[in-house]
Amino acid sequence: MARLLIVDGHAYAYRAFYAIRGMTSPTGKPTNAVYGFIKMLAKLRASLQPSHVVVVWDGGLSAERTTALPGYKAQRPEMPDELGWQIQELVEYLAAAGLASLCRDGVEADDVIAGLARRAAVAGWDVVVASSDKDFMQLVSPRIGLVNPSDKSVKVWGAAEVRAKAGVDPQQVVDWLALVGDAVDNIPGVTGVGPKTAAGLLNQFGSVTQLYGQLDAVKSERLRGALVAATEIVRRNVELVRLKEELASDVSLADLAVRPERLETLREQYSRWGFRSMLAELVTAQVAQPVLL
Repeated sequence: MARLLIVDGHAYAYRAFYAIRGMTSPTGKPTNAVYGFIKMLAKLRASLQPSHVVVVWDGGLSAERTTALPGYKAQRPEMPDELGWQIQELVEYLAAAGLASLCRDGVEADDVIAGLARRAAVAGWDVVVASSDKDFMQLVSPRIGLVNPSDKSVKVWGAAEVRAKAGVDPQQVVDWLALVGDAVDNIPGVTGVGPKTAAGLLNQFGSVTQLYGQLDAVKSERLRGALVAATEIVRRNVELVRLKEELASDVSLADLAVRPERLETLREQYSRWGFRSMLAELVTAQVAQPVLL
């Protein structure tokens, strides 16, 4: 059975960049993110044994979301120059390693990831999304699981783990985030409503639609007033946090199959970056596999 591993490229690159500092190539260029990313990806593949792999990169902010909320993700700092150079190096590495890499101009990685995950699941594949972004909890299903880069055990999250984390089922995550908001994305929620309160409301009413249809049943007058005042905010937030699965409809799942490595290209890259241990590992690989130029 096919298993697709989808990696949130920028999330892993940033994590590697800040986890390893002061690592440079023989020419003095930073290589910390490249090295850490390659190591983390190798660990994911060794643990999950996917038949198909794709790394998805952000192509910019969604125009639809920034129109709905001009401050959407506006607080995020610019990417460090030392990381930007390494992103391009990673794209070239993935090509040499036989792994697919995707970036759509003006399309957020989250939406592409959601579309690929849903389509693969419908096709009967097992899917693992590797990211720390809580938005992906809305994708979890019997076919789609999550792996968090901070979890060294590479445990695949299912619905039980989502409920333990958020207090709601995966199909309620969009509504949960709409009520709570998301400080990481600069999305304000309902005043005074935190994760536990939001989970309690959704466990009682099922959804924000049903909640707003039965506001009189909310016992707390203060909470009821806050929900009334935030009616338009919650409605907007539902559209902001719901991932747009249709934005990856042009990608062929078959093109995400793991391909043979181009060992000579990898050797050149590892030499340029000064990755001596990875170079040594290629010696064994070249004995077992024909070289693809």
